[in-house]
Amino acid sequence: MRSDENWLVRRTAADSDRLGETESVFALSNGWVGWRGTLDEGEPYGMPGSYLNGFYEQRELSYPEDGYAFPQRSDTVVSAPNAALIRLWVGGDALDLRTGTLRAHERVLDLRAGVVRRDTEWISPAGHGVRVRSTRLVSLPRHPIAAVRYEVEPLGDAPVELRLCSDVQANERVPERPEDPRAASVIRDPLNAEVHRCDGGSGVLVHRTDRSAQRVAVAVTHDSEIPGGFATSDDCTADRLRMCVEGRLRPGQRLRITKYAAHECTPVDGMAANELADLVVAEADAAREYGFDALLADQRAALDGHWQTADVEIDGDPELQQAIRFAVFHLLQAGRAEGDRTIPAKGLTGNGYDGHVLWDNEGYVLPVLTYLAPEVTRSALRWRHAHLPEAQERAAELRLPGATFPWRTISGRECSGYWPAGTAALHVNADIADAVLRYVAATGDDDLLAGVGLELLVATARLWHGFGYWSDEGAFHITGVTGPDEYGALVDDNLFTNVMARRNLLGAADAAERHPGRAEDLGVSPAEIAGWRAAADAVHLPYDRKRGVHQQAAGFTEQPEWDFAALTEDDYPLLLHFPYLELYRKQVVKQADLVLAMQRCPGEFTVEEKRRNFAYYQARTVRDSSLSAASQAVLAAEVGHLDLAYDLFAEAALHDLADLGDKTSDGLHLAALAGAWTVVVEGFGGLRDQRGELSFDPRLPARLDRLAFGLRWRGQRLRVTLTRDEARYELPDAAPEVEVTLRHAGEPVTITGRTAVTRPMPPVPDPGPEPPSPAGRRPARRSAG
Repeated sequence: MRSDENWLVRRTAADSDRLGETESVFALSNGWVGWRGTLDEGEPYGMPGSYLNGFYEQRELSYPEDGYAFPQRSDTVVSAPNAALIRLWVGGDALDLRTGTLRAHERVLDLRAGVVRRDTEWISPAGHGVRVRSTRLVSLPRHPIAAVRYEVEPLGDAPVELRLCSDVQANERVPERPEDPRAASVIRDPLNAEVHRCDGGSGVLVHRTDRSAQRVAVAVTHDSEIPGGFATSDDCTADRLRMCVEGRLRPGQRLRITKYAAHECTPVDGMAANELADLVVAEADAAREYGFDALLADQRAALDGHWQTADVEIDGDPELQQAIRFAVFHLLQAGRAEGDRTIPAKGLTGNGYDGHVLWDNEGYVLPVLTYLAPEVTRSALRWRHAHLPEAQERAAELRLPGATFPWRTISGRECSGYWPAGTAALHVNADIADAVLRYVAATGDDDLLAGVGLELLVATARLWHGFGYWSDEGAFHITGVTGPDEYGALVDDNLFTNVMARRNLLGAADAAERHPGRAEDLGVSPAEIAGWRAAADAVHLPYDRKRGVHQQAAGFTEQPEWDFAALTEDDYPLLLHFPYLELYRKQVVKQADLVLAMQRCPGEFTVEEKRRNFAYYQARTVRDSSLSAASQAVLAAEVGHLDLAYDLFAEAALHDLADLGDKTSDGLHLAALAGAWTVVVEGFGGLRDQRGELSFDPRLPARLDRLAFGLRWRGQRLRVTLTRDEARYELPDAAPEVEVTLRHAGEPVTITGRTAVTRPMPPVPDPGPEPPSPAGRRPARRSAG
């Protein structure tokens, strides 16, 4: 693979049997607008979708037997009117890759330019040939804007009769998905028309939802380069805008249409329909006036700025070089710095998980963006804070103090109908607190800590202090909860939950003492702070002395073992083939749980405890979740199993590019993509951030000759380069007098803007033989090449 190919993702006609996956991989977004990577003509498709961040409808939840405090409604992402469509008829035949003769077809996602390019040569069933090229972008600098340039030329010496229609389609038909809890619910015709108008190649649609009471508007306008003799026409109905050109295209001529689309959504009581229509029309007109080439230049400039910090260089494995850049690209385009927005589990690439925001965001995505695009993390934390009232209402409903943040949501209210994995997964509170603490440590943003951050920390700490209880022996216990491992529900003293609650309690205490005036405004007393510290110091961490390992939850290591040898590949994922009653009572782990605790809170465990714990849980973790491989890889690297770490890294990095979980068609797994970066930086780079001190303990896998990555720390860009012999740390943009102090393999190191610092690579610990994985579940071997 050539070096420039590492910046490109290609799909050809040979990939036509995996349209849904390609649509997710080629999705473009700017954190506000997301266009799935469907073909310009709209068909064939796997699943169409044009999404706006926070735009959703509600549906009723039904229960065979209802219960107190069960959520009654769920949020479901719905597609905004789709403006990506440009349909083409050649001699009366619709351009459809399934018909006629496809001489050539390639689509390319350019990770540096931030566009999807397409080049197709097609001969209609009647024998008329055309070449179609298009370029599509969703503007990173201009949040409402997406655009596409579409060009048609004849093939051969004969003219062709063309009809080209640029459409905006509302209430597109979305195919039903198989029975799978990870798939989206489909709401038929969720949009009710309010405004539709078109004139002279421009038009606008405004719709509203019933239950969520939101209004959405999409406007389009066009630049056209049309040969003489072509006729133009407009047509609009309540659910469709259509602008058409029709005529004969001769050899040597080219038909080019450039389409600019503007998108906005608001609460129904926020802006009247006609006002919203006028707003998006003005935005689309401004984009047209600015021009497509200028939008392309701005897109490249925005990404150049991001890549300066975010690029990861891997020498020795070109496929994973491409994969890590693909992962970082989708993370960078998933969020926005301005406004109070956050990032759903699938971003804006698909409707999987109903478009819900999950704990994946604070648990996996924001820790990465804190180092690459901290302004996006700040925005996401402000979004959580904006929904603190709903979390406090939910806590009151559950008879709990403080706040209980939802397991799944778009609107801020709990949407999970399965409460053992939803409501009981209280660790989401600690994940949010952890995201606050990591962001403040990395940025030094004391203003956020004094405001939004402190309120989040106090509300979540109050939940733990009131929910936990003291035993007669003086230990603080947190019982009846579900940790990250969804194959173990309603357990006592889940270790991940407990160590994260401890971090939450201590972080809240420290922040309150740092900002006593603000803490007093929130009703925080010295006695409450002392109570938080006492509970944190006494949090119980279950430990099996007989086996010499920590327990994922109290009693876990004494449960019956799962018979992995009796399973076949078709039995995975287990949740689709075995009842939860069986999964909950045995030693089988869906995703890293205790291992994740060791990654997040490394200071809670000794080196020897990490080694023994990792080996024990590696043998019981089946990785039925895309969240798992990355955390296992980080700990595998830390304890010295570098080949296993590298193979797990490949699984995380290729999860969507290779569709390893057969679920990419519903949208990308942003947490897995974030996990790939985390393995590079925390696993192989050995980065740890404990109590605001940055440290590295690097180790290079045998497959790689060189590894380089960047991150932002306290406003500076830090670049780290690892080779076989040395680690190099530098501040490429800093003034000479700027200093950053960190630790390399435990040794204090001070870097200045004047000169880089190099240190020898530390020795890798000898971990002994690689621990076994469940039968048939070891990741594919890549470390050997």
